Amino acid sequence: MSELPDPHAPRAPYMRVLDALVEEIKGKQPGDPISSEADLCERHKVARETARRAVRIARERGLVVTEWGKGSYVAERNADT
Repeated sequence: MSELPDPHAPRAPYMRVLDALVEEIKGKQPGDPISSEADLCERHKVARETARRAVRIARERGLVVTEWGKGSYVAERNADT
């Protein structure tokens, strides 16, 4: 039997931001803007690079697309995601 992760275990700040970002994305439609890095920094009390890392991972996972100079947006969902 596998152990469940401890919900009280410390998590890297970028992972907390990423988790919140994934939840935000679930409530949006493809093409909708996600929170800016500045908004993520303020809301989660993290450094800009921490917010940037969370957005980058979301982009690598295909959850968001970024238009440089404009922002990041919810990506089109594939049938298998």
